[in-house]
Amino acid sequence: MSKQSGLTKANRIVVDAMGGDYAPHEVVKGAVESSTKFGIEVILVGQPEAIQGELSRYTYDSTRLRVHPAEETIGMDEDPIRAIRRKKNSSIVVGMNLVKEGEAAAFVSGGSTGAVTAGASLLLGRKKHISRPALGVTFDSLNGPVMLLDVGANADCKPHHLVQFAEMGNIYMGKIFNIANPRIGLLSTGEEDFKGNKLTSSTHALLAKADINFVGNVEGQDIPKGGADIIVTDGFTGNVVIKLAEGMGEVLMRLAGGSKNGHSVIEAAKTRVLNHTAGALLLGVNGNVIITHGKSNADAITYSIYLAEQMIEQGVTEAIGN
Repeated sequence: MSKQSGLTKANRIVVDAMGGDYAPHEVVKGAVESSTKFGIEVILVGQPEAIQGELSRYTYDSTRLRVHPAEETIGMDEDPIRAIRRKKNSSIVVGMNLVKEGEAAAFVSGGSTGAVTAGASLLLGRKKHISRPALGVTFDSLNGPVMLLDVGANADCKPHHLVQFAEMGNIYMGKIFNIANPRIGLLSTGEEDFKGNKLTSSTHALLAKADINFVGNVEGQDIPKGGADIIVTDGFTGNVVIKLAEGMGEVLMRLAGGSKNGHSVIEAAKTRVLNHTAGALLLGVNGNVIITHGKSNADAITYSIYLAEQMIEQGVTEAIGN
């Protein structure tokens, strides 16, 4: 790193240049924008020839953006744990190790969610007292930012896992959005305490006793309305919710295709929401890890890198599990 750059390892961000449907083109474009416009120091990890080929399209400060080689990639169809253990020279493993070794403070990837989650758990390790890391997304609602977690890291959960998700979300929303004592809701099939399945009823009892601002059960319709600042659920349900929202956005745009004004309004709303959900936070591991949507474009990559920088600056990871 150039001494003139004024940057340190503490604010470097590693970006998996090979992760995502539009990698490396959109990933590199987003990284260049983050480095050029916002002065963020980025390390692009992946196959050097492919990355350099994309970088040749741009003018950038080489003291703020550099390439670190990793010849292998992990496919979406590979077993996550096996791939992490076998492909030591993959962009995910190499990038994660740069964070582990203190060469960078955050890792951003649009690769396999399972592989990134497994890599973070195996290579970085979980925070003290955290049983399961959780994936959380934040998006705009009618009542301000809302965090939903878990959205895919844990398909099967126990009640105490959801309580920990709530506690981690509580720290994040307080530090990033300055929400004092955020309202925490439990996603269920009705607002009444007794509604839901065994998991929600057992979790409800634990959340009611926790040292948080638990406001009770919330329904799916309360998510976009902002019925709570944080909404917790298991990863299977959370992932279905997010995928449904994405699909509804696409359908609404097609249905509004005949109306120029209607299409513009929906497109603006969809962009505003999905730019936020493009970056999912993996909370509960010893490092700042952001998993971007596989179909992320350059703008979404830029947002995810910015999100990683915010996590670093606000000390979110350090505050969890302490």
